[in-house]
Amino acid sequence: MTLLFDTYQLGDITLGNRMVMAPMTRARSVDTVAGPHTAEYYRQRATAGLIVTEGTPISPEAQGYAYVPGIWSDVQVAGWRTVTDAVHIEGGRIFSQLWHVGRLSHRSLQPGRQQPVGASSVPADGGKTFAFNDDGTVGFVDVSAPRPLSTQEVDRVILDFSAAAANADDAGFDGIELHGANGYLFEQFLNPSTNTRTDRYGGSIRNRARLLLETVDCVSDKIGSSHVGIRLSPFSELFDMPSYPEAIDTYLHLASELSRREIAYVHLVDQLPAGSRVIDVDTLTGFRAEFPGTIILAGGMTRELADDLIDKNLIDLTAFGQPFISNPDLVDRIRYGWPLTPPDRDSYYGGGTAGYVDYPRYVPAGV
Repeated sequence: MTLLFDTYQLGDITLGNRMVMAPMTRARSVDTVAGPHTAEYYRQRATAGLIVTEGTPISPEAQGYAYVPGIWSDVQVAGWRTVTDAVHIEGGRIFSQLWHVGRLSHRSLQPGRQQPVGASSVPADGGKTFAFNDDGTVGFVDVSAPRPLSTQEVDRVILDFSAAAANADDAGFDGIELHGANGYLFEQFLNPSTNTRTDRYGGSIRNRARLLLETVDCVSDKIGSSHVGIRLSPFSELFDMPSYPEAIDTYLHLASELSRREIAYVHLVDQLPAGSRVIDVDTLTGFRAEFPGTIILAGGMTRELADDLIDKNLIDLTAFGQPFISNPDLVDRIRYGWPLTPPDRDSYYGGGTAGYVDYPRYVPAGV
């Protein structure tokens, strides 16, 4: 029986276990550069089989949260190099999650305070992001109305992702993950409610998937497809992303196309509305039939559920998010059944070291 704590071969990378630290925005980089505390944060959690970093903007335009480290400049690459070095010294593996938020941004974060860009001009009703108020303080504010990317600008965004992938490689990452989930730019193109385009990126499922697949091809040409993963959130309605009848066909089309490209993995995230599972066994079975490669599943995971789905060959790895925030030694805590420390939600975004690198490891009685 294959279990959570067995090793796993991810392309040419050997993972020490099948637990993945999911990407989580922490907003600790005031100058958009990963610093010493960022390196310490990831180093403490390097016992995960694989770490996927917080969403990392590929360009100033791609930013949607204040104080998030980017990867478009040389100084940012140097900052991330300290992170990858720290993780590798501990024997860990780490991918950079490359991010463009699209319409889920605020003018205070955009170059020249311009409008955010998106698949179209459809706004994200009720959407909030961590940005700057008029008085310069930071907090959660309503996202700004977007403008649609022109066809030529879409081509430029693809090149921005390619350049960011090359920068991630220079920074020492083991690979990259494209953030195609949670209502951000790729999903804005996939969903017909937010994609009202009439060019080659709008209309049919094939056209709406074109941006994502062209980006996969471009970054694969840059760093190799075996070092490219992607995160997807099928059926998610996060950030005003309405459900649509073609959703299952859309994601099965992506599964087939991504399989042909032999990428490192697909990382599925279950948004769990009302405590139920959106990505159930039937969905995983259909996805696995189209994508026989590495599948990661995140969202409300437990050791028992992960072991069951791994043993059934429906997934290969499982990702944990918030438990890693307050339990840097989460791998051992789950392995040995040790109690989990609850997180301080007030320290999730922004601030200093408190609630970031000061959570202790568990010490068993008598040790």
